[in-house]
Amino acid sequence: MKIVIAPQTFKGSISALEVANAMRDGIELELEDAQLELVPVADGGDGTLETLVEISNGEIKTARVTGPLGGPHTAEWGAMGDGRTAVIEMARIAGLALVPVEPIDRRDPLTATTYGLGEAIKAALDDGYRRFIIGIGGSATNDAGAGMAQALGIHLRDGDGNELPYGGAALADLDSIDLSGLDPRASECEIMVACDVNNPLTGPEGASAIFGPQKGATPEMVDQLDAALEKFAAVVKRDVGADIRDMMGAGAAGGLGGGMVAFLGAELAPGVDIVLDTVEFDKHLEGADLVLTGEGALDSQTVYNKAPIGVSRRASQRGIPVIAIAGTLGDHYHIVHEHGISAATSIPNGPMTLESASEHAAYLITDATRQVIRMLKVGGQVFGQKTK
Repeated sequence: MKIVIAPQTFKGSISALEVANAMRDGIELELEDAQLELVPVADGGDGTLETLVEISNGEIKTARVTGPLGGPHTAEWGAMGDGRTAVIEMARIAGLALVPVEPIDRRDPLTATTYGLGEAIKAALDDGYRRFIIGIGGSATNDAGAGMAQALGIHLRDGDGNELPYGGAALADLDSIDLSGLDPRASECEIMVACDVNNPLTGPEGASAIFGPQKGATPEMVDQLDAALEKFAAVVKRDVGADIRDMMGAGAAGGLGGGMVAFLGAELAPGVDIVLDTVEFDKHLEGADLVLTGEGALDSQTVYNKAPIGVSRRASQRGIPVIAIAGTLGDHYHIVHEHGISAATSIPNGPMTLESASEHAAYLITDATRQVIRMLKVGGQVFGQKTK
């Protein structure tokens, strides 16, 4: 019997690799001869960097970059073990979580910048990396990647020939884009952007209107930023030749999705698909009889392209059953059964606090997995199915 073990991190508790190891331990207590393949996964959000670094025997590196408010910031990025792939999470460079709200709320999408992302890309280029996986969720910015472009040598100028300052509001003054200074190494790169929204750059469903308020934008600021992005899209179309205004996903991360396509030729794709392709998940499914997956909280939100659903979608296409083991089963979790997860269970074995469950997560995951396998063996006895 071949079992593929493909969980994601239990956020705030245990890494994806540690979850996979704990599941393996539970299976081995009950099945001596099973062929087990551990494939920790992620969905492009929190935990993606660590998961891809761990599974590839890579390393976590740091870079001194410009933070979202313009000050210095030390950010982590991942160097995968293949020696050519860098993993960067926007949230660690210009994320909303990096902007203090106490004692004064400093969220300001008018001036927040993606300049640090360009600096992180340069750091990876300096280290020889030419393939990038970039998760762009959780940003504090609304500048369509303008800062990133400037950090990589692209000039964004106003009508007087001056370089634009940081922030999305400045794009209203954009008059010309000069690509001649772009770091020449960018043309050697393959850039995949984990993008799980389909919003266009502008309009009522665009970056400013949908995501601006959570970044601190008032209704007046939303209108200002939307108009600035309209100007940006027009100049990009004229000077760069990329039509990103209505592109699906261009509005992700304050327009960063569109900016990365226009300036770097990036590919936008669901984060979980990028990760699954990177770890060659389909190859691991060959000949598999069962897939185990899981995450910290399995609920109605899981179906929105979270890792367990990406896993189950691919397994279901091959007729392979999927069982999910979660830290907790939340509201309306049964909806996952409509998306390829055949059964689900949680790890607490009695009343306990979240802190206790997190502290003992590895043991609880092992025990829950062992019980799942025991139930499958009983099912085999009752229904005459082969389980080993």
